[in-house]
Amino acid sequence: MANQSTNQMAKNGKLSKAFVWFHATSVNGTAMAIAATITTYFSLYVQEEIGITAAQLSVIMLICSLWDAINDPLMGVICESCNPRWGRYRTWFLFTPIFLLVDMFLLFSNPGFIQGSPMAKCVYVCITYMVYGMCVTAYTMPQMAILPAMTLDDEERNDVIAKGAAVCALAFTIASTFSTQLVKIFGSYRNIMVFYAIFACVSFWGLYKTSEEKYVAPKDENGGLKQLIYVFRHKEIWPVMLCWCLAAVSYGFMFASSVYYAQYILAAQRVDFATMDEAAIGATIGGTISTYMGFISVGALISMMVLMPIFLKKFKTGYKAIIVSQILTIICYVLLYFTGKMNFMYCCILSFVATAVGAMVNALVNVLVNDTIDFIMLKEGKQLNGVVASVKGFAQKCGNTVVNSGMLAILAICGFDAQLGPFGQSEMALTGTNMVRFLIPAIVSALILVIMIFYPLKKYFPAIAEMKEKMKREHDAA
Repeated sequence: MANQSTNQMAKNGKLSKAFVWFHATSVNGTAMAIAATITTYFSLYVQEEIGITAAQLSVIMLICSLWDAINDPLMGVICESCNPRWGRYRTWFLFTPIFLLVDMFLLFSNPGFIQGSPMAKCVYVCITYMVYGMCVTAYTMPQMAILPAMTLDDEERNDVIAKGAAVCALAFTIASTFSTQLVKIFGSYRNIMVFYAIFACVSFWGLYKTSEEKYVAPKDENGGLKQLIYVFRHKEIWPVMLCWCLAAVSYGFMFASSVYYAQYILAAQRVDFATMDEAAIGATIGGTISTYMGFISVGALISMMVLMPIFLKKFKTGYKAIIVSQILTIICYVLLYFTGKMNFMYCCILSFVATAVGAMVNALVNVLVNDTIDFIMLKEGKQLNGVVASVKGFAQKCGNTVVNSGMLAILAICGFDAQLGPFGQSEMALTGTNMVRFLIPAIVSALILVIMIFYPLKKYFPAIAEMKEKMKREHDAA
Protein backbone atom coordinates (compact mmCIF):
# COMPACT_ATOMS: atom_id res chain seq x y z
CA MET A 1 0.00 0.00 0.00
CA ALA A 2 2.81 2.41 0.86
CA ASN A 3 4.47 1.73 -2.47
CA GLN A 4 1.16 2.31 -4.29
CA SER A 5 0.76 5.62 -2.48
CA THR A 6 4.28 6.63 -3.50
CA ASN A 7 3.63 5.74 -7.12
CA GLN A 8 0.31 7.63 -7.11
CA MET A 9 1.98 10.77 -5.74
CA ALA A 10 4.67 10.48 -8.41
CA LYS A 11 1.99 10.29 -11.09
CA ASN A 12 0.33 13.38 -9.64
CA GLY A 13 3.62 15.25 -9.90
CA LYS A 14 4.20 15.40 -6.15
CA LEU A 15 7.10 13.95 -4.24
CA SER A 16 6.11 11.36 -1.66
CA LYS A 17 6.76 12.07 2.01
CA ALA A 18 8.83 8.89 2.15
CA PHE A 19 11.13 10.13 -0.64
CA VAL A 20 11.53 13.53 1.03
CA TRP A 21 12.38 11.85 4.33
CA PHE A 22 14.94 9.43 2.91
CA HIS A 23 16.50 12.12 0.69
CA ALA A 24 16.92 14.35 3.74
CA THR A 25 18.28 11.61 6.03
CA SER A 26 20.59 9.74 3.63
CA VAL A 27 23.59 12.00 3.00
CA ASN A 28 22.53 14.46 5.70
CA GLY A 29 21.56 11.98 8.43
CA THR A 30 23.87 9.49 10.10
CA ALA A 31 26.22 9.69 7.10
CA MET A 32 26.71 13.34 8.09
CA ALA A 33 27.19 12.24 11.72
CA ILE A 34 30.05 10.05 10.46
CA ALA A 35 31.53 13.03 8.59
CA ALA A 36 31.23 15.26 11.66
CA THR A 37 32.91 12.70 13.91
CA ILE A 38 35.76 12.20 11.46
CA THR A 39 36.21 15.95 10.98
CA THR A 40 36.32 16.58 14.73
CA TYR A 41 37.99 13.52 16.26
CA PHE A 42 39.71 11.37 13.62
CA SER A 43 42.98 13.29 13.74
CA LEU A 44 43.35 12.75 17.49
CA TYR A 45 42.17 9.12 17.23
CA VAL A 46 44.84 8.00 14.76
CA GLN A 47 47.58 9.78 16.67
CA GLU A 48 46.57 8.45 20.09
CA GLU A 49 45.26 4.96 19.20
CA ILE A 50 47.32 3.98 16.14
CA GLY A 51 50.48 5.97 16.81
CA ILE A 52 50.77 8.07 13.65
CA THR A 53 52.51 11.41 14.10
CA ALA A 54 51.00 14.76 13.12
CA ALA A 55 53.57 15.14 10.33
CA GLN A 56 52.73 11.71 8.90
CA LEU A 57 49.02 12.44 9.13
CA SER A 58 49.42 15.75 7.29
CA VAL A 59 50.99 13.92 4.34
CA ILE A 60 48.20 11.31 4.40
CA MET A 61 45.54 14.03 4.41
CA LEU A 62 47.23 15.84 1.52
CA ILE A 63 47.31 12.67 -0.62
CA CYS A 64 43.71 11.78 0.21
CA SER A 65 42.45 15.36 -0.34
CA LEU A 66 44.05 15.55 -3.78
CA TRP A 67 42.52 12.24 -4.83
CA ASP A 68 39.17 13.20 -3.31
CA ALA A 69 39.01 16.36 -5.41
CA ILE A 70 40.00 14.51 -8.59
CA ASN A 71 37.53 11.64 -8.23
CA ASP A 72 34.46 13.91 -7.98
CA PRO A 73 34.33 14.73 -11.73
CA LEU A 74 35.26 11.13 -12.51
CA MET A 75 32.28 9.95 -10.47
CA GLY A 76 30.00 12.28 -12.37
CA VAL A 77 31.22 10.93 -15.70
CA ILE A 78 30.76 7.34 -14.51
CA CYS A 79 27.19 8.13 -13.42
CA GLU A 80 26.24 9.54 -16.79
CA SER A 81 28.10 6.89 -18.81
CA CYS A 82 26.42 3.90 -17.16
CA ASN A 83 22.80 2.94 -17.46
CA PRO A 84 22.21 -0.07 -15.16
CA ARG A 85 18.80 -1.73 -14.96
CA TRP A 86 18.10 -0.31 -11.48
CA GLY A 87 18.63 3.30 -12.55
CA ARG A 88 21.45 5.61 -13.52
CA TYR A 89 21.58 7.27 -10.09
CA ARG A 90 19.45 4.98 -7.88
CA THR A 91 21.77 1.99 -8.33
CA TRP A 92 24.52 3.64 -6.27
CA PHE A 93 22.24 3.78 -3.21
CA LEU A 94 22.16 -0.02 -3.08
CA PHE A 95 25.82 -0.92 -2.53
CA THR A 96 27.82 2.22 -1.57
CA PRO A 97 26.38 2.21 2.00
CA ILE A 98 27.66 -1.35 2.43
CA PHE A 99 31.17 -0.22 1.49
CA LEU A 100 30.76 2.64 3.98
CA LEU A 101 29.80 0.19 6.73
CA VAL A 102 32.80 -2.06 6.09
CA ASP A 103 35.18 0.88 5.83
CA MET A 104 33.97 2.40 9.12
CA PHE A 105 34.84 -0.89 10.84
CA LEU A 106 38.31 -0.87 9.26
CA LEU A 107 39.03 2.86 9.56
CA PHE A 108 38.50 2.83 13.32
CA SER A 109 40.32 -0.46 13.93
CA ASN A 110 43.92 -1.01 14.99
CA PRO A 111 44.80 -4.40 13.45
CA GLY A 112 47.76 -6.33 14.76
CA PHE A 113 49.57 -6.68 11.43
CA ILE A 114 50.42 -2.95 11.36
CA GLN A 115 51.97 -2.90 14.85
CA GLY A 116 55.65 -2.08 14.97
CA SER A 117 55.77 -0.72 11.44
CA PRO A 118 55.26 3.06 10.98
CA MET A 119 55.02 2.56 7.20
CA ALA A 120 52.32 -0.12 7.57
CA LYS A 121 50.34 2.19 9.86
CA CYS A 122 50.53 5.06 7.37
CA VAL A 123 49.55 2.87 4.40
CA TYR A 124 46.65 1.33 6.31
CA VAL A 125 45.24 4.69 7.43
CA CYS A 126 45.80 6.24 4.00
CA ILE A 127 43.95 3.45 2.16
CA THR A 128 41.02 3.24 4.56
CA TYR A 129 40.63 7.02 4.72
CA MET A 130 40.85 7.28 0.93
CA VAL A 131 38.14 4.61 0.58
CA TYR A 132 35.95 6.65 2.93
CA GLY A 133 36.31 9.70 0.69
CA MET A 134 35.43 7.62 -2.37
CA CYS A 135 32.32 6.25 -0.61
CA VAL A 136 31.18 9.78 0.21
CA THR A 137 31.64 10.81 -3.41
CA ALA A 138 29.86 7.69 -4.67
CA TYR A 139 26.69 8.36 -2.69
CA THR A 140 26.70 12.18 -2.54
CA MET A 141 26.81 12.81 -6.29
CA PRO A 142 23.85 10.51 -7.14
CA GLN A 143 21.87 11.85 -4.17
CA MET A 144 22.16 15.39 -5.55
CA ALA A 145 21.43 14.15 -9.07
CA ILE A 146 18.27 12.18 -8.21
CA LEU A 147 16.26 15.22 -7.06
CA PRO A 148 16.06 17.02 -10.43
CA ALA A 149 15.37 13.62 -12.01
CA MET A 150 12.36 13.24 -9.69
CA THR A 151 10.73 16.67 -10.05
CA LEU A 152 10.95 19.74 -12.27
CA ASP A 153 9.16 21.95 -9.73
CA ASP A 154 11.57 24.48 -8.18
CA GLU A 155 9.51 24.89 -4.99
CA GLU A 156 9.52 21.15 -4.40
CA ARG A 157 13.25 20.99 -5.01
CA ASN A 158 13.89 23.88 -2.64
CA ASP A 159 11.72 22.31 0.05
CA VAL A 160 13.66 19.03 -0.12
CA ILE A 161 17.00 20.85 0.00
CA ALA A 162 15.86 22.91 3.01
CA LYS A 163 14.75 19.81 4.91
CA GLY A 164 18.08 18.13 4.14
CA ALA A 165 19.97 21.19 5.39
CA ALA A 166 18.03 21.11 8.66
CA VAL A 167 18.80 17.41 9.22
CA CYS A 168 22.45 18.05 8.29
CA ALA A 169 22.82 20.85 10.83
CA LEU A 170 21.23 18.74 13.56
CA ALA A 171 23.31 15.62 12.80
CA PHE A 172 26.56 17.60 12.55
CA THR A 173 25.93 19.42 15.83
CA ILE A 174 25.02 16.27 17.77
CA ALA A 175 27.94 14.22 16.47
CA SER A 176 30.58 16.94 16.83
CA THR A 177 29.36 18.00 20.28
CA PHE A 178 28.51 14.72 21.99
CA SER A 179 30.84 12.17 20.40
CA THR A 180 32.89 11.79 23.58
CA GLN A 181 29.78 10.90 25.59
CA LEU A 182 28.44 8.61 22.83
CA VAL A 183 31.74 6.72 22.65
CA LYS A 184 31.51 6.03 26.39
CA ILE A 185 28.02 4.62 25.87
CA PHE A 186 28.92 2.47 22.84
CA GLY A 187 32.38 1.48 24.09
CA SER A 188 34.54 2.72 21.18
CA TYR A 189 34.65 4.97 18.15
CA ARG A 190 34.40 1.89 15.95
CA ASN A 191 31.13 0.81 17.53
CA ILE A 192 29.48 4.22 17.20
CA MET A 193 30.65 4.61 13.59
CA VAL A 194 29.33 1.15 12.66
CA PHE A 195 26.05 2.11 14.36
CA TYR A 196 25.86 5.29 12.26
CA ALA A 197 26.70 3.35 9.08
CA ILE A 198 23.92 0.78 9.68
CA PHE A 199 21.35 3.54 9.86
CA ALA A 200 22.89 5.17 6.78
CA CYS A 201 22.29 1.89 4.90
CA VAL A 202 18.62 1.99 5.89
CA SER A 203 18.25 5.60 4.69
CA PHE A 204 19.97 4.98 1.35
CA TRP A 205 18.00 1.79 0.69
CA GLY A 206 14.84 3.72 1.52
CA LEU A 207 15.90 6.40 -0.94
CA TYR A 208 16.39 3.73 -3.60
CA LYS A 209 12.94 2.27 -2.90
CA THR A 210 11.08 5.60 -2.99
CA SER A 211 12.89 7.29 -5.90
CA GLU A 212 12.06 7.14 -9.59
CA GLU A 213 14.11 8.58 -12.44
CA LYS A 214 11.23 10.26 -14.23
CA TYR A 215 13.12 13.00 -16.05
CA VAL A 216 16.30 11.40 -17.34
CA ALA A 217 17.37 11.64 -20.96
CA PRO A 218 18.77 8.58 -22.79
CA LYS A 219 22.43 7.84 -22.18
CA ASP A 220 24.75 9.98 -24.29
CA GLU A 221 26.65 7.72 -26.68
CA ASN A 222 29.43 10.34 -26.84
CA GLY A 223 29.98 10.06 -23.11
CA GLY A 224 33.10 9.75 -21.04
CA LEU A 225 35.19 12.76 -20.18
CA LYS A 226 33.58 14.65 -23.07
CA GLN A 227 30.62 15.19 -20.77
CA LEU A 228 32.73 17.57 -18.69
CA ILE A 229 33.22 19.69 -21.81
CA TYR A 230 29.44 20.17 -22.06
CA VAL A 231 29.60 21.89 -18.67
CA PHE A 232 32.91 23.75 -18.79
CA ARG A 233 32.48 25.27 -22.25
CA HIS A 234 29.66 27.54 -21.06
CA LYS A 235 31.05 30.75 -19.59
CA GLU A 236 27.89 31.12 -17.50
CA ILE A 237 28.93 28.11 -15.38
CA TRP A 238 32.30 29.45 -14.23
CA PRO A 239 30.88 32.14 -11.86
CA VAL A 240 28.54 29.52 -10.39
CA MET A 241 31.51 27.20 -9.76
CA LEU A 242 33.33 30.07 -8.05
CA CYS A 243 30.26 30.65 -5.88
CA TRP A 244 30.25 26.97 -4.82
CA CYS A 245 33.92 27.29 -3.88
CA LEU A 246 33.44 30.57 -1.99
CA ALA A 247 30.45 29.20 -0.08
CA ALA A 248 32.66 26.41 1.27
CA VAL A 249 35.32 28.99 2.18
CA SER A 250 32.75 31.17 3.97
CA TYR A 251 31.31 28.25 5.94
CA GLY A 252 34.73 26.82 6.74
CA PHE A 253 36.21 30.09 8.01
CA MET A 254 33.08 30.64 10.10
CA PHE A 255 33.85 27.59 12.25
CA ALA A 256 37.60 27.07 11.85
CA SER A 257 38.46 30.61 12.99
CA SER A 258 35.96 30.81 15.86
CA VAL A 259 38.03 28.78 18.34
CA TYR A 260 41.10 30.91 17.62
CA TYR A 261 39.10 34.11 18.10
CA ALA A 262 37.49 32.90 21.33
CA GLN A 263 40.78 31.73 22.88
CA TYR A 264 43.26 34.35 21.74
CA ILE A 265 41.10 37.49 21.73
CA LEU A 266 37.92 37.07 23.81
CA ALA A 267 39.31 34.84 26.57
CA ALA A 268 42.54 36.81 26.88
CA GLN A 269 40.55 40.00 27.49
CA ARG A 270 38.44 38.39 30.23
CA VAL A 271 41.38 37.21 32.32
CA ASP A 272 42.43 39.36 35.25
CA PHE A 273 45.90 38.27 36.42
CA ALA A 274 45.61 40.40 39.57
CA THR A 275 42.65 38.49 40.98
CA MET A 276 42.72 35.06 39.30
CA ASP A 277 44.83 32.04 40.08
CA GLU A 278 45.91 29.49 37.48
CA ALA A 279 42.79 27.34 37.91
CA ALA A 280 40.49 30.36 37.52
CA ILE A 281 42.36 31.49 34.42
CA GLY A 282 41.97 28.03 32.86
CA ALA A 283 38.27 27.95 33.74
CA THR A 284 37.76 31.41 32.21
CA ILE A 285 39.45 30.38 28.95
CA GLY A 286 37.47 27.14 28.73
CA GLY A 287 34.20 28.85 29.61
CA THR A 288 34.76 31.59 27.05
CA ILE A 289 35.43 29.11 24.26
CA SER A 290 32.45 26.89 25.09
CA THR A 291 30.09 29.86 25.46
CA TYR A 292 31.16 31.50 22.23
CA MET A 293 31.10 28.24 20.27
CA GLY A 294 27.67 27.53 21.73
CA PHE A 295 26.34 30.75 20.22
CA ILE A 296 27.92 29.84 16.86
CA SER A 297 26.53 26.28 16.87
CA VAL A 298 23.01 27.37 17.78
CA GLY A 299 23.20 30.10 15.16
CA ALA A 300 24.05 27.51 12.50
CA LEU A 301 21.14 25.31 13.61
CA ILE A 302 18.71 28.25 13.43
CA SER A 303 20.12 29.18 10.04
CA MET A 304 19.55 25.75 8.48
CA MET A 305 16.40 24.63 10.30
CA VAL A 306 14.42 27.87 10.57
CA LEU A 307 15.70 30.75 8.46
CA MET A 308 16.68 28.93 5.26
CA PRO A 309 13.16 27.54 4.60
CA ILE A 310 11.74 31.03 5.32
CA PHE A 311 14.22 32.66 2.92
CA LEU A 312 13.44 30.18 0.14
CA LYS A 313 9.69 30.56 0.62
CA LYS A 314 9.91 34.36 0.72
CA PHE A 315 12.34 34.93 -2.14
CA LYS A 316 11.37 31.88 -4.29
CA THR A 317 14.77 31.43 -5.95
CA GLY A 318 18.08 30.37 -4.48
CA TYR A 319 20.10 33.26 -5.85
CA LYS A 320 17.74 35.88 -4.36
CA ALA A 321 17.87 34.16 -0.98
CA ILE A 322 21.68 34.16 -1.16
CA ILE A 323 21.74 37.89 -2.00
CA VAL A 324 19.72 38.81 1.10
CA SER A 325 21.68 36.39 3.27
CA GLN A 326 25.04 37.79 2.20
CA ILE A 327 24.02 41.43 2.59
CA LEU A 328 23.03 40.77 6.20
CA THR A 329 26.18 38.70 6.79
CA ILE A 330 28.49 41.43 5.49
CA ILE A 331 26.85 44.03 7.76
CA CYS A 332 27.31 41.81 10.83
CA TYR A 333 30.91 40.89 10.01
CA VAL A 334 32.00 44.48 9.38
CA LEU A 335 30.46 45.55 12.69
CA LEU A 336 32.15 42.66 14.49
CA TYR A 337 35.54 43.34 12.91
CA PHE A 338 35.59 46.89 14.27
CA THR A 339 33.56 46.52 17.49
CA GLY A 340 33.53 42.81 18.41
CA LYS A 341 36.20 43.17 21.09
CA MET A 342 34.31 45.87 22.98
CA ASN A 343 32.02 43.57 24.97
CA PHE A 344 31.91 39.77 25.28
CA MET A 345 28.13 39.29 25.33
CA TYR A 346 27.65 41.82 22.52
CA CYS A 347 30.17 39.85 20.45
CA CYS A 348 28.41 36.54 21.20
CA ILE A 349 24.96 37.85 20.28
CA LEU A 350 26.07 39.57 17.08
CA SER A 351 28.16 36.51 16.11
CA PHE A 352 25.01 34.41 16.62
CA VAL A 353 23.10 36.71 14.26
CA ALA A 354 25.93 36.63 11.71
CA THR A 355 25.99 32.82 11.79
CA ALA A 356 22.18 32.60 11.61
CA VAL A 357 22.03 34.66 8.41
CA GLY A 358 25.32 33.43 6.96
CA ALA A 359 25.64 29.68 7.58
CA MET A 360 22.76 28.85 5.22
CA VAL A 361 24.84 29.86 2.19
CA ASN A 362 26.62 26.50 2.17
CA ALA A 363 23.23 24.79 1.69
CA LEU A 364 21.58 27.46 -0.47
CA VAL A 365 24.20 26.95 -3.16
CA ASN A 366 22.77 23.44 -3.65
CA VAL A 367 19.80 25.18 -5.31
CA LEU A 368 22.26 26.47 -7.91
CA VAL A 369 23.05 22.84 -8.78
CA ASN A 370 19.47 22.41 -10.01
CA ASP A 371 19.66 25.68 -11.94
CA THR A 372 22.86 24.49 -13.61
CA ILE A 373 21.39 21.09 -14.50
CA ASP A 374 18.41 22.81 -16.11
CA PHE A 375 20.69 25.23 -17.97
CA ILE A 376 22.80 22.41 -19.43
CA MET A 377 19.63 20.59 -20.49
CA LEU A 378 18.45 23.77 -22.22
CA LYS A 379 21.74 24.47 -24.00
CA GLU A 380 22.98 20.95 -24.73
CA GLY A 381 19.80 18.88 -24.64
CA LYS A 382 21.64 16.51 -22.30
CA GLN A 383 20.73 15.30 -18.81
CA LEU A 384 24.00 15.66 -16.90
CA ASN A 385 22.76 15.62 -13.30
CA GLY A 386 25.66 13.52 -12.06
CA VAL A 387 28.34 15.51 -13.87
CA VAL A 388 27.01 18.85 -12.59
CA ALA A 389 26.72 17.49 -9.05
CA SER A 390 30.29 16.22 -9.21
CA VAL A 391 31.59 19.56 -10.50
CA LYS A 392 29.88 21.19 -7.52
CA GLY A 393 31.60 18.68 -5.23
CA PHE A 394 34.97 19.45 -6.83
CA ALA A 395 34.49 23.21 -6.37
CA GLN A 396 33.41 22.73 -2.76
CA LYS A 397 36.47 20.63 -1.96
CA CYS A 398 38.69 23.30 -3.51
CA GLY A 399 37.07 25.71 -1.06
CA ASN A 400 37.75 23.34 1.83
CA THR A 401 41.41 23.23 0.80
CA VAL A 402 41.55 27.04 0.88
CA VAL A 403 40.13 26.98 4.41
CA ASN A 404 42.54 24.33 5.67
CA SER A 405 45.66 26.02 4.32
CA GLY A 406 44.61 29.65 3.82
CA MET A 407 43.65 30.46 7.38
CA LEU A 408 46.89 29.03 8.79
CA ALA A 409 48.91 30.85 6.13
CA ILE A 410 47.35 34.22 7.04
CA LEU A 411 47.96 33.62 10.75
CA ALA A 412 51.56 32.61 10.07
CA ILE A 413 52.21 35.75 7.99
CA CYS A 414 50.84 37.85 10.87
CA GLY A 415 53.26 36.20 13.31
CA PHE A 416 50.84 33.95 15.16
CA ASP A 417 52.57 31.31 17.31
CA ALA A 418 50.43 28.84 19.28
CA GLN A 419 53.41 28.01 21.51
CA LEU A 420 53.19 31.51 23.02
CA GLY A 421 49.72 30.79 24.41
CA PRO A 422 46.69 33.07 24.67
CA PHE A 423 48.59 35.89 26.39
CA GLY A 424 51.82 35.98 24.41
CA GLN A 425 50.59 36.86 20.93
CA SER A 426 51.80 40.03 19.25
CA GLU A 427 49.37 42.79 18.30
CA MET A 428 49.88 41.87 14.65
CA ALA A 429 48.96 38.24 15.41
CA LEU A 430 45.77 39.35 17.14
CA THR A 431 44.93 41.56 14.18
CA GLY A 432 45.40 38.53 11.92
CA THR A 433 43.10 36.47 14.17
CA ASN A 434 40.46 39.19 13.95
CA MET A 435 40.89 39.25 10.17
CA VAL A 436 40.38 35.53 9.61
CA ARG A 437 37.34 35.56 11.89
CA PHE A 438 35.48 38.52 10.39
CA LEU A 439 37.25 40.51 7.65
CA ILE A 440 38.15 37.63 5.30
CA PRO A 441 34.64 36.08 5.57
CA ALA A 442 33.14 39.53 4.90
CA ILE A 443 35.22 39.82 1.72
CA VAL A 444 34.20 36.30 0.67
CA SER A 445 30.54 37.16 1.27
CA ALA A 446 30.96 40.32 -0.82
CA LEU A 447 32.33 38.26 -3.72
CA ILE A 448 29.39 35.84 -3.46
CA LEU A 449 27.03 38.82 -3.38
CA VAL A 450 28.48 40.28 -6.59
CA ILE A 451 28.21 36.92 -8.38
CA MET A 452 24.57 36.53 -7.32
CA ILE A 453 23.61 40.10 -8.25
CA PHE A 454 24.89 39.37 -11.75
CA TYR A 455 23.79 35.71 -11.60
CA PRO A 456 24.45 34.55 -15.18
CA LEU A 457 21.74 31.87 -15.27
CA LYS A 458 18.76 34.05 -14.27
CA LYS A 459 18.22 35.39 -17.80
CA TYR A 460 17.58 31.83 -18.95
CA PHE A 461 14.83 31.15 -16.39
CA PRO A 462 11.90 31.88 -18.80
CA ALA A 463 13.34 29.53 -21.44
CA ILE A 464 14.04 26.89 -18.76
CA ALA A 465 10.46 27.14 -17.47
CA GLU A 466 9.17 26.61 -21.01
CA MET A 467 11.48 23.62 -21.47
CA LYS A 468 10.24 22.08 -18.20
CA GLU A 469 6.60 22.43 -19.26
CA LYS A 470 7.41 20.64 -22.49
CA MET A 471 9.20 17.85 -20.60
CA LYS A 472 6.19 17.45 -18.29
CA ARG A 473 3.79 17.22 -21.25
CA GLU A 474 5.97 14.63 -22.95
CA HIS A 475 6.30 12.61 -19.74
CA ASP A 476 2.53 12.71 -19.07
CA ALA A 477 1.81 11.71 -22.68
CA ALA A 478 4.15 8.73 -22.36
